[in-house]
Amino acid sequence: MPKNADDAEEFGVLRSKRNATRYQILVQIAERQPAVNQQEIADAIGITAQAVSDYLQDLAEQGYVNKHGRGRYEVTKEGVDWLISQTDELRTFVQHVSEDVIGQVDIETAIATTAIDEGETVSLTMRDGVLRAMAGDTGDATAVAVTGANAEEDVGITNFDGVVDYELGTVTVVSIPQVQNGGSSAVDPERVAALAEAHDLVAVAGTEAVVTARDAALDPDVRFGSPVAVQEAATKGLDVLLLASTDLLSAHTDKLREQNLSYEVVDAADE
Repeated sequence: MPKNADDAEEFGVLRSKRNATRYQILVQIAERQPAVNQQEIADAIGITAQAVSDYLQDLAEQGYVNKHGRGRYEVTKEGVDWLISQTDELRTFVQHVSEDVIGQVDIETAIATTAIDEGETVSLTMRDGVLRAMAGDTGDATAVAVTGANAEEDVGITNFDGVVDYELGTVTVVSIPQVQNGGSSAVDPERVAALAEAHDLVAVAGTEAVVTARDAALDPDVRFGSPVAVQEAATKGLDVLLLASTDLLSAHTDKLREQNLSYEVVDAADE
């Protein structure tokens, strides 16, 4: 609790339980004045009548409330000004939550597979690691479009219901020896190229892996931030071929195990 009134004013309603209670009591007084029943206020805000009495005495001492005899209180101009200042802070915070927090959490983006009208119910699927939306509610997972879109355009969706049914991707790992142990020259590039054909993405980690991909005539999809990128891709249902130098291998497999993602290490040695 703040030591004095000046300290108390430094704390907004959202930062001080004491000020939150003072705010509620002042609102109740403003609604009921001049005849104020302390028990009714206590019941309305969930504290004891004695606590209301203590707060009323404090509010009177701070000049926020005038007492006119037993059970008769009135919010002063200073009390109204304080209420307004705290209400403005609450309004700003609510706006932030509504626009910056809830808006970001509740609205996702998908690719429309059909023409979609704003407000229309859509069915959701996952393909190529991207959420897809189709007009209609025939799927196991549905949402409501918050924007309109033509086929192959991005569309905003919210009010999700159900679960998008898709299989997690797998990761095939080729461990590339460090340069002092042979580096890329110890790997069969034709074997690597054949493995790549069966995967959606190719990721590399380490210079030895970059050279291995070049020798196999591959253009890697992921070169930087590969531990997180490979994990994310597999989580979205994509199969990934990961070429990683041995010193970087554990950083990737640890990330995959965090999400219980399937991976296997294959031999691509140049025999």
